Order: sequence, then C-alpha cells, then structure tokens
Amino acid sequence: MTPSLVLAVAGGVLIAAGVYLLLERSLMRILAGVMLAGNGINLLFLVASGPAGLAPIVGEPEAQIADPLPQALVLTAIVISLATGALLLAMSYRSFQLQGHDEVADDVEDTIVRRRAQADLSSEAYVEPDSSTATDTESGGRLVRDDDDVVPAGNDAAEPER
Repeated sequence: MTPSLVLAVAGGVLIAAGVYLLLERSLMRILAGVMLAGNGINLLFLVASGPAGLAPIVGEPEAQIADPLPQALVLTAIVISLATGALLLAMSYRSFQLQGHDEVADDVEDTIVRRRAQADLSSEAYVEPDSSTATDTESGGRLVRDDDDVVPAGNDAAEPER
C-alpha cells in the first residue's frame, strides 16, 4: 500500500490552517491553531513513515511488520499537544476572567520600540562616546555616578579615594 496523496494534502491543509490561526491575537484561535497544526504534522508523519502493516510480534514476516517508532512518536506528540492545549485553555480562561476578553495585548515596551523605529529615533540608553572622559567601550563611554564621584563605567582602576 503506497502513501495516499489525499492524506498528504489533508496534512498540508491542516498545517496551513493552523499557522494562519496561530497568527491571530485571540488565545482561543491560537489554541485552535496549535491543535490543527499538531494534528496535521502527526498525519504527515504517519504518512511519511510508510505503509501500514502487521503488529510487531515475534514470528511475523519482517516485510509485513509496521514500524512502531513513528506510532510511538505520534502518540507522544498527542500527549504533549493535549498538555499544551490545556495550558492555553487555562490561560484563555484566566485572561477572560481578568479582562473580559482573551486577546493578547501589546507589551508597553514593544510599543515604545515600534514607535521609536517608525520615528527613526535612537534609544535613550545610547550615549555618544566621549574620548576625553573614558576609554570604556562596553558602556559607550558614559559615566556612572558613584556617591557624588563621577567615574568611567566599568573602570575599576579609577575608583576615587575616600
């Protein structure tokens, strides 16, 4: 028995639909995407593992025995996807309890970085190196205040006397 083209196409469609749903902002859609993609990968893995055969019992002809390894790997993948689904479902339920919806919000820091990139601004942490004050290249030459004494950042040899 040769692998069926219909099963391979069905696996590809499941993976494509799963990836599309993974790109959504709702946790329930992400959950559905994980489940669809996982089932599609399992289906493709079983299709690629070869034809179906007899159970691997001693005494059976070797040419007719099915390989048990892909079946064991798919069974393990099913258990892992069940645990992942339970985690996403719990996260979605908790998000709905706290916020009234299960959509993932933008992180504040990500929003700031995106706005800076759109405005083409440099980061506040970046300081132009100043050759007259410090030779430290790791911190960009900026100075760090240590008990009212200004010393180059990262330069342990230049500690002020007390």
